[in-house]
Amino acid sequence: MKTRHFGRDAKGREAVLITLENSGGMKVTLTNFGARLVGIECRDRRGALKDVCLGFDSLEEYETRGGYLGATIGRWSNRIGGASFELAGKTYPLYANDGRNALHGGKEGFDKKIWDYEQIGDNGVRFRYVSPDMEEGFPGELDTWVTFTLGEGGELDIRYQAVGTKDTVINLTNHAYFNLAGEGTVHDHLLQVNAARVLAATPDLIPTGDFLDVAGTPYDLRAPRRIGDCLTMRGANRMFDDAKGFDIDYALEGHGLREAAVLSDPASGRRMRVRTDQPGLQVYSGQGLSGKGKNGAELSPYAGIALETQHHPDSVHLPGLPTTVLLAGKEFDSRTVYVFDAV
Repeated sequence: MKTRHFGRDAKGREAVLITLENSGGMKVTLTNFGARLVGIECRDRRGALKDVCLGFDSLEEYETRGGYLGATIGRWSNRIGGASFELAGKTYPLYANDGRNALHGGKEGFDKKIWDYEQIGDNGVRFRYVSPDMEEGFPGELDTWVTFTLGEGGELDIRYQAVGTKDTVINLTNHAYFNLAGEGTVHDHLLQVNAARVLAATPDLIPTGDFLDVAGTPYDLRAPRRIGDCLTMRGANRMFDDAKGFDIDYALEGHGLREAAVLSDPASGRRMRVRTDQPGLQVYSGQGLSGKGKNGAELSPYAGIALETQHHPDSVHLPGLPTTVLLAGKEFDSRTVYVFDAV
């Protein structure tokens, strides 16, 4: 593990860049500002390395620009409708930062925090952040750890752990955007998601509680499909049209750590398999991206795609979905693994 200075944030706190590298030359760069992924360099079928994770060059850009690029999201990833939830008969108001709804942890979520860090094993780093009781409206002090480990087979293993002092709700994810070509857009990428249903949503992306069969819609990714072909399929689904692409929660099939999705770039041969123990996968095709990224790259719409493993959005209001309640003193423990190779 190699560490170097990345700058100081607006509050004067030091941020560092941390690099993990395996024997095949694959490199993963992280920062303790938001416990986030800054870069992932992996090889194509000819052995050439490229960075396939969107990001910025400076700490200031991560502070001031939107998009949550590469960040750990908490305490609650995705949306909570009406910016409030009820737990044990008590209502907890939250900060509404997405219209009338709360998004990705509120005004200052985990993505804006400086995390403590330590090396784990030969090629891993564990980040830790202790969220105070009632931070962003969530009850209980929450001790949170996120561990990134780079394996020799191209596995980037992310383990989320948390323990709270009071009953609370929790939903953690990583918000990396991937472009396996290392440039351009993801229109020519192929995507497969192992799910036959998505969670239907209102125009402001709050789930209704109903599930929609993906057959006959742009969301049907049960077999690999070119993302660009899906994006041109208009008039078949209102939600897809309103979002101008993918911004949808898939109800993953199976339980435990299993393969949820496969993303590939036929031109380079790079492939990324997504394995998770979570019930949902939010697929966002990056239509809101803009401006400049690392090394002057254009972050144009569809320059990267986010595959966020998580509990279903707004499930605090939908009792038929898997619970996100974390009881006091009990441990939250979840894993997501991104496996990179070339074919």
